[in-house]
Amino acid sequence: MTAVISNNSNISCSCSIEWLSAGGTINKSVKVKTCSLQIVRNEFRDLFMYVQSKEVNQKLLLKDVVIHKKFANEGKATIMFPLSKINLLINNAPPALLISFLKILFIKLCSAKSSPKASVREKLLSTKDRCVQEISPVNAKDVNRIKAVDSNSNLKRPNQSVDVDLEAKRHCSEANAPSITDEQKRVLHEVQKGCNVFFTGSAGTGKSYLLQSIINVLPPEMTVATASTGSAACLIGGVTLHSFAGIGDGEGSLAKCLQLAKRPNVQQNWRNCKHLIIDEISMIDSELFEKIEWVARQIRGNDKPFGGIQVIVCGDFLQLPPVKNSKKRFCFMSESWDKCNFTTFVLKQVHRQNDSQFISILNKMRLGEVNPELTKILQDTATQNIEGGGILATRLCCYTKEAKEINDSKLKSLPGNVKVFEATDSPEGVTKLLDDCMAVEKQIFLKEGAQVMLLKNINVSNGLVNGARGVVQKFVNGTPVVKFLSGISYNVKEEKWVTKTPQGMLLTRKQLPLKLAWAFSIHKSQGLTLDCVEICLNNTFEAGQAYVALSRAKNLKRLRVIGFHPKQVWANPDVLKFYKRISLYQNEFIPLGKKKLSLPVQSKLNPSKGSIIQRNILLKSRK
Repeated sequence: MTAVISNNSNISCSCSIEWLSAGGTINKSVKVKTCSLQIVRNEFRDLFMYVQSKEVNQKLLLKDVVIHKKFANEGKATIMFPLSKINLLINNAPPALLISFLKILFIKLCSAKSSPKASVREKLLSTKDRCVQEISPVNAKDVNRIKAVDSNSNLKRPNQSVDVDLEAKRHCSEANAPSITDEQKRVLHEVQKGCNVFFTGSAGTGKSYLLQSIINVLPPEMTVATASTGSAACLIGGVTLHSFAGIGDGEGSLAKCLQLAKRPNVQQNWRNCKHLIIDEISMIDSELFEKIEWVARQIRGNDKPFGGIQVIVCGDFLQLPPVKNSKKRFCFMSESWDKCNFTTFVLKQVHRQNDSQFISILNKMRLGEVNPELTKILQDTATQNIEGGGILATRLCCYTKEAKEINDSKLKSLPGNVKVFEATDSPEGVTKLLDDCMAVEKQIFLKEGAQVMLLKNINVSNGLVNGARGVVQKFVNGTPVVKFLSGISYNVKEEKWVTKTPQGMLLTRKQLPLKLAWAFSIHKSQGLTLDCVEICLNNTFEAGQAYVALSRAKNLKRLRVIGFHPKQVWANPDVLKFYKRISLYQNEFIPLGKKKLSLPVQSKLNPSKGSIIQRNILLKSRK
């Protein structure tokens, strides 16, 4: 069977076109706000690129082109056409689509090298009808031609500016490259249609991964990724919702919030935004959501919800709630939520856990349901030995202060001198901003024997991933060697974190990707997958807190619950009513590995009638 790679032979973006003199200087330049690029063939199978817009239309021969792709993951690239003496500067392209477009371009160019060519004479004498058509999808034959060209070539590798070629070739042959599931594709499709979307699901159903996929298919200069907390914003490369909205802490009156949002740079951010993403929506309270939606309409001079901005929200209201406790606590209780007319999805496929018994337990706890059988299973974990290789279980605490006290005390009790690792922040004077939105701290204090957690994916195949647990064995050349639970020892080096302010300024922090891990607060653990976890729920004070804590574990074998009691588990009744009202109250979760999955639950709420318009939705799996 022929393997076919997804064909993205056209893309929408902004661009600049430069016409060059024989000496290489720019004779003329045109900036295009919106254009379409398309790879096509003529009747002789010559490749061309169409550049189509209101301002300019160009048909460029794809021969001997040079591709600069260093900033493709920011939606930028340059394609140089030496024969036409034209440079095409691409910007504001959806990053994932641009990378795919460049891969397709490279593959087709390589394939064309080994295809038969018509001579100039043959073209002149040809009786073929003139035609231009879209290129066919990439298939195994194209990939084999790349291999043939590569194996027969004695030339040196091209310079760094064209190594998109090598990356494309590598990705073409990766059979196990991560991909989104059918249910996630359905959400992505709705986003690309321009609808307001709310997607939810239990912990571990791939909400964060899907959100990143959504960010990658939207134009960067018109998309703002936000989250309710700094740490959540950092994970998606965004900013806090408060920071983007420009209304301070949101506690002021509507008039005060509008006054703050009318500052020139804040106004410009609101006017440039066409797609607003909000992660961890469960922690945004109703009043704040109302204020931000109202401010958006006033600033943009548009009476549509959020001033006509497409809004994509993500989160699980059955996890941690807003800090503010009011009559209308959750944002789904606001009028603004109903006005947004969200198309709603629930993700069903669980990725974090593959233990069906544990998934069933988590699902019941999510809904606040605890029976004697579940109680006994969790109480039996209290005596489990989950440590190994000197690596202790991370204790999840109900309060941040408690977790800090445990870490400080344990570090102090170790023999030897403390080594201090100071982060390098850029530009100067942004340390407080970075502290608010980075998981990695300005200062890290370590000793031999310190229990640590990795804060960045270093080598996925070797288990060196965000959340991996380890212990500091020694220090080599001033940096720690950490032995991880997987058995691998790794000399940890500085990594770089980058985030953007709402004004587009890049902030960076260079630091060891480590954090003391004897203990975390449950709030700080949200979004993490931990290798081995110990939980004490005696001081639970919020609905969903116990569920969030337990769902950090991969399976029951890596979990120890101390002093479990059913009274520690409950779900907020308003949230349960909301989930029932939109037909998302379902008890079945599908462990990863089932052969057949249905589409996700999707529903749309009619705000005027408070009724549900159900589309498509039955969850089935082949046993």
